[in-house]
Amino acid sequence: VTLDSTVKLEKLITEGGKTRHELVEPQKVVPGNKLVFRTTYRNTGAKPVNQFVVTNPLPSAVVLADDAGGFESSVDGGKSWGKLAALKVADGKGGLRAAQTDDVTHVRWVLSVIAPGATGTLEYHAVVR
Repeated sequence: VTLDSTVKLEKLITEGGKTRHELVEPQKVVPGNKLVFRTTYRNTGAKPVNQFVVTNPLPSAVVLADDAGGFESSVDGGKSWGKLAALKVADGKGGLRAAQTDDVTHVRWVLSVIAPGATGTLEYHAVVR
């Protein structure tokens, strides 16, 4: 399986009174900019690949925008995984609190089967801190 990763900056373009979202190469990013991280995969082999895992660490300069990408999250550097709503982190007072998007350190997808020649794209959205 081959993987190719890209990062795009989401810009709002207004032309003729209409606003649209456009993804562009990030030349310069500032806090609050929205980024889209994409990983494209392709099975270049002759056999199906089962239970293929794609893991992406979040750069420390960004926070996960949402957890609606069909992926699992980790809040402990990739040691444990789950849906964000089910994860807990230390609250700094000896207890635990519900994990939030800014606690996420990694995201991952588990692809049950990738057929020979099949391709696809996985993505998550983040905001520059």
